[in-house]
Amino acid sequence: MALRRILRSFSPWAAVLSLLLCPFLASAQAPPSSSSSSSGSQAEYAQVKAPSLIDPAGPTVSLISAEPVFVMAAALNACGYNEGLANSDPVRKRVRDEMNQALAQSEQARKERDALCLFVAQHNMTGTARDVGQYISLSLYLTAPPQLEITAEPTQMPPDANQVLGVVPILRAFAAAVDLHGIWLTVHHFYDDDIDLLHDPLSKMIVATDSYLKMTAAAYGGRRFIVVVEPMLSPGTVNARIYGTDYVVVVSPSDGKIRMSDVRHIYLHYRIDPLLYARVKAIDRENPILKELVYSPLSYQYLSDPVPFTVECLIKAIEARTMDTGIAPYKIPAGVSRSELPRYEEAQRRTLQQMEAARRAAVQHDLAQGFVLTEYFYKQMLTFEKEPDSLADVIGEMVYSIDISSIVHLARTIQFDHQSDQEVLGRSQTRKLTGLDLAEAKLSNGDVAGAAAMARQVLAQPATTPEAVAAAARAHFIMARVDLLTGKPDQAVDDFQQTLDTSKQPREVSWSHIYLGRILDVECNREGALAEYKQAMASRDGQEDTRLAAERGLKGPYTIKGQSCDEESGDATPPQTGPGTKAQGAPAAGGAAKPQQ
Repeated sequence: MALRRILRSFSPWAAVLSLLLCPFLASAQAPPSSSSSSSGSQAEYAQVKAPSLIDPAGPTVSLISAEPVFVMAAALNACGYNEGLANSDPVRKRVRDEMNQALAQSEQARKERDALCLFVAQHNMTGTARDVGQYISLSLYLTAPPQLEITAEPTQMPPDANQVLGVVPILRAFAAAVDLHGIWLTVHHFYDDDIDLLHDPLSKMIVATDSYLKMTAAAYGGRRFIVVVEPMLSPGTVNARIYGTDYVVVVSPSDGKIRMSDVRHIYLHYRIDPLLYARVKAIDRENPILKELVYSPLSYQYLSDPVPFTVECLIKAIEARTMDTGIAPYKIPAGVSRSELPRYEEAQRRTLQQMEAARRAAVQHDLAQGFVLTEYFYKQMLTFEKEPDSLADVIGEMVYSIDISSIVHLARTIQFDHQSDQEVLGRSQTRKLTGLDLAEAKLSNGDVAGAAAMARQVLAQPATTPEAVAAAARAHFIMARVDLLTGKPDQAVDDFQQTLDTSKQPREVSWSHIYLGRILDVECNREGALAEYKQAMASRDGQEDTRLAAERGLKGPYTIKGQSCDEESGDATPPQTGPGTKAQGAPAAGGAAKPQQ
């Protein structure tokens, strides 16, 4: 290959180039984590207009897909939203591949993608799943493409959706450029398949929950509970929104399953919130309790308002009473003789004790978290289970019967935890790095040998599936940078070109071209370098660091301090290699070469 021939005499430059790459590796950051969920109090959203997907004449409880949510989620994926990708439904990868194909064929599409990704980067304020949540909140107020029009006035929308209203015209242009509506038509049947798989488990959860609460569908009172299936989001999150009296939950399935316990938690809110918000005056008596919880890890939402605090305590008590303890119920075998019956009854009693101990342990944990009414409601639910009345019938008596002074005394005796659990309605997953993600992290932190060892493990496996091919491409990309850092430029070129031959990830492809362009610049082959930078621009991933690095390469050669090129002969003047050597015109610290899957 031409590049390999050009680099036969590259060895004297290897140590210098390794120094140049170090800042890029050190500044590499993990892919943005996002996903999550959020909710607001009944009062906060009292004046919020219902989202466009809520049909006043539709069913009270529904499981649906929504094209505007798909469009928004797909756009976020195009801009580096990778959370939960390894565990996502295959349709997520298919949509990403189809978008990449459209981007590869159109410079205009790439420009629209760059504008979208710049907006997203500028509005990632928290670095948490809330950043994704604000876009999902907005998508619920959009009509289907190509119009993608907002269906409410800004004053009628949740605050988080208002923060990103400016993305709508940019999103509309991007969706048209890559034909997201056309992609939606080709993949919509996968959404229908997911809905079919989730229908029965969701229905069973709702029936079982209503049965335990002894509440019928008539008690919905025109309120709606809508579950939106969106596999383009991370399956590790549940994004819940409360719009006045309507509840919307956006979930992402994996292997045809969702975290039903989290959906049930939100459904319990849907059922219980109106019962307790109707008794605000009675619950206000609990303010002395909240004053005793200032050293607990409870969030401000609970410490400042007794109503959501009481709701959460009751829900936690119900969850403890109905939890799967992991202990199989003990059944006395049929046909046991009367003489042997006491022995079996004792075994059954011990099993029930173990199950109750597990439930009590959950209650004690909730108390240590600061939810000090959980134990009171747990005992109340024991009585409730034996009576015919529904929760709606007895909730008033439960609230009015709270002995404030005894709960205050209990709160004073508890050793609270120092850190709170992640709330279901505000949860973002902390991802444990494994495999090539861990190898990237090692390379970023300077552990070149550790990164190389993990990449070699992947390359030692046969690449017989599309997933294995993608992993091998990424491993080659890691090894190429390891090669440069360890003075093996010929091998680096081989690995970069292996990446280009097999990778479908725009970030890996574009940065491979950028690195090859820099190598050629160091060797004074400006014509070859320009060709690489142009290909990097054509395959760029929408991230600012990629575009800026490619543009810098096009504007001027990548040079090393002390190096100069004889334009006529093409010979290079050896660079300074002593202490303090650094690149001239190199990207800023944000110019990382770490690929985002």
